[in-house]
Amino acid sequence: MKASVRYLLTFLVAAWAVSTAIASAADVETRPNFILIFTDDQGYNDLGCFGSKTIKTPHIDRLAAEGRTLRSFYSASPVCSPSRAALLTGSYPKRVGMHQHVLFPQSDYGLHANEYTIADHLKSQGYATACVGKWHLGHHPETLPRAQGFDSYFGIPYSNDMNHPDNKRKRRMASDALWTDQATSVTYWNTPLFQNEELVEVPVDQRTITRRYTDTAIDFITLNQDQPFFLYLPHSMPHIPLYVPDDVYDPNPQNAYKCVIEHIDAEVGRIANTVRKLGLSEKTYIIYTSDNGPWLQFKNHGGSADPLRSGKGTTFEGGQRVPCVIWGPGRIPAGTTTHAMTSTIDLLPTIAALAGSPLPAGGNKIDGIDMTSTFTTDASPRDEFVYYSSYGVLEGIRSGDWKYLEQVPRKGKNTKLPAAEAEVFLFHLGDDIGEQNNLLDEEPELAAKLKARMIEIDREITANARPVWRKPTADASKQ
Repeated sequence: MKASVRYLLTFLVAAWAVSTAIASAADVETRPNFILIFTDDQGYNDLGCFGSKTIKTPHIDRLAAEGRTLRSFYSASPVCSPSRAALLTGSYPKRVGMHQHVLFPQSDYGLHANEYTIADHLKSQGYATACVGKWHLGHHPETLPRAQGFDSYFGIPYSNDMNHPDNKRKRRMASDALWTDQATSVTYWNTPLFQNEELVEVPVDQRTITRRYTDTAIDFITLNQDQPFFLYLPHSMPHIPLYVPDDVYDPNPQNAYKCVIEHIDAEVGRIANTVRKLGLSEKTYIIYTSDNGPWLQFKNHGGSADPLRSGKGTTFEGGQRVPCVIWGPGRIPAGTTTHAMTSTIDLLPTIAALAGSPLPAGGNKIDGIDMTSTFTTDASPRDEFVYYSSYGVLEGIRSGDWKYLEQVPRKGKNTKLPAAEAEVFLFHLGDDIGEQNNLLDEEPELAAKLKARMIEIDREITANARPVWRKPTADASKQ
């Protein structure tokens, strides 16, 4: 009798193991892939599907025609490092300590490995993960992509106008002369290329970097076509200095920015075509967006945020409202647009929901909201969004269509100078997307209410902010 019971239990355990394995295999077959393409300093108006009359982007426009454009999509910061930290962690940059401007080669801190990123979550669900491109969340081994949930990394660890190893003798320019002599100017920056944690090329040939990122991305997709994968592709371009391969180069410097965006578009087309040829379209999401608005001061080397006000480095709409296209045949309604308010901080919980794997209970507090409802409706679960300056100073809030801004001139933020009076704005974005009509005097009570709310949100974030990773000092390492 006992032997029979043991036999039955053994049989049931074996049957359970087989059924679990079959279910797991089926689950792997149905889990969607994610390709997240993140450009650098691309403006709201710099795609055909977002209204550009001069830049031709047929491949991204096709993704939009087969998918959905998000017209009120926000980066969480108007500059690089904070916006990337927010994207990956689903949190405002201040919550993860990455809000005070950008990292440099001499910086001794970076995103803490204890943060829970999109890559961490998907890797825990059996996904292959890769980061290909600009990282800019710390160049020390403890802060590079493989410490943040990625299986592999290939790219430039910070901006393409920064010099390895200490940023000395760094040039900062974007001139027509440099564009007309790419072969020489590409040597002016001692910019490094990393493979995982190893420096493999310095200076990197930036003329070919966009294409080499794509080659690496396609290799990753092809290698992992039989399992779920997450590809994070943060392009180094169109951040200045601008470069393209010789075979697509336009010598007219007035077309420099246009040339770079059209090259990115062609490389996006290569990735999308790879997904199609491998038969992965019905199980792959492609998300295309930018880290912040255009660097307007560089004119023909920068983009356009029309019809939005201003650009990179500001909390006006042109600094943080960015183009976003989401493609997912059979799951994203084709040729549609939404004006629902959404943000990069919403991508972590949204991707988790699409993958069928909720974020772990009791994990790090985040600010993102699952926005899958916006794929089919114009209603968003997000009804407010807080704006921080490029140096992490609280400046504004959007609530519904109302936006309150309180901007202090840069010199007023320097404690060695007299305090500068803030310039205060109140806009109704539904009627005034270009932020030209300041309604502060007409709606003082609403302005006061919005100010109180943004301070309330900031206080909670500040009180619960988590630390960045910091490089141990010599004295600390001896302890």
